[in-house]
Amino acid sequence: MTTTEQIALAVLAKPRMMVATVEERNRALLSMADALETSIAEILSANEADIAAAREKISEVMIDRLRLTEARVHSMAEAVRKVAQLPDPVGRILEETKREDGLFIRKVSVPIGVLAMIYESRPNVTSDAAALSIKTGNVCVLRGGKEAAASNRAITAALRAGLVSAGLPEDAITLIMDTSRASATELMTAVGKIDLLIPRGGAGLIRACVENAKVPCIETGTGICHIYIDKDANAERALAILENAKTSRPSVCNAAEVCLVHKDRAAELLPKIYERLVTRREAEGKTPVTLRLDAAAAAIISGENAGENDFDTEFLDYTLAIAVVDSVESAIAHIAAHSTGHSEAIVTENTASADAFTLAVDSAAVYVNASTRFTDGGEFGLGCEMGISTQKMHARGPMGLRELTSYKYIITGNGHIRV
Repeated sequence: MTTTEQIALAVLAKPRMMVATVEERNRALLSMADALETSIAEILSANEADIAAAREKISEVMIDRLRLTEARVHSMAEAVRKVAQLPDPVGRILEETKREDGLFIRKVSVPIGVLAMIYESRPNVTSDAAALSIKTGNVCVLRGGKEAAASNRAITAALRAGLVSAGLPEDAITLIMDTSRASATELMTAVGKIDLLIPRGGAGLIRACVENAKVPCIETGTGICHIYIDKDANAERALAILENAKTSRPSVCNAAEVCLVHKDRAAELLPKIYERLVTRREAEGKTPVTLRLDAAAAAIISGENAGENDFDTEFLDYTLAIAVVDSVESAIAHIAAHSTGHSEAIVTENTASADAFTLAVDSAAVYVNASTRFTDGGEFGLGCEMGISTQKMHARGPMGLRELTSYKYIITGNGHIRV
């Protein structure tokens, strides 16, 4: 089936989904979760094929993004069930006004319609996106990357079976089978069919969608995330936060890529950072972090000299750029120059510094004494997410249920005419 034909079938499913009751949508979600778990063998077999095909082409950390296990599939199913338990985002009365002449005006949340997502590598995104779309009464058209093609097909087959058993149209979840650039372009230009396009992946994919899409597009974030260690930071807390933000899962967008250290603490903390991220990890048989250092940091610890683009790179690997800054204001200025607007953190015991940082840093998520790894729909209580929006219109930060609804005005009169 061609991409055009698949999009057409998805559009046909839109009217039924727009009027589906919350009971129908929740029943479908629970059925989808059950179908994922009964299809574990098929999903894992498909995933093994994807990994075998990708092993010589992508790094080990990217293999980890691709890999599914029985536990991960159960987690995917549980995420779908959590979405079913969340309050209904559709039909909420956002505002209401009754005019003096009796005309009643209500602003009510409604589904957006047909959501398209172009994404890379992580097959769990397939079930997350489908769950959020169904809960919000939307139709989703998914176009994953070629590395996860077999995994995505197996996951989608299970999800569609769950929809059918719950009495909703299977084409409310559509996986585009063509993983070429042509299919991505077709989604970007499907004016009048795709109501919203959400790219989720690397900088190149997101840039291509933002620059070329003729349908409405939300820019999701590449994550050049910063950890700033202030002069008044607790040293052990700072080291623990930095290690978690960089190494717990370096291949995801909320992992730290840059560490900024106040000059008054550099001589003390940089050797401890080296010991924590390099020496200790080597001793424990773990992958050490490659440090890319500015001149001031390189005068204190060993590592590679930072190149021209290292503070503007989402490494998605065990690599960290480090710079020494003069003040919290200097840290804020550095972040403004290099951040992608995703997530930034300050580690400090100084309330004034924390307040200055949170007010001035213009990113979707700003942390005080916590790891950037919490920027996630599940961690924020949204069930899961469609992506992390780094723009400011309509949606910002983790995109959950409310961000996948629009609104319309419903006006009730009694023979009212305008004079």
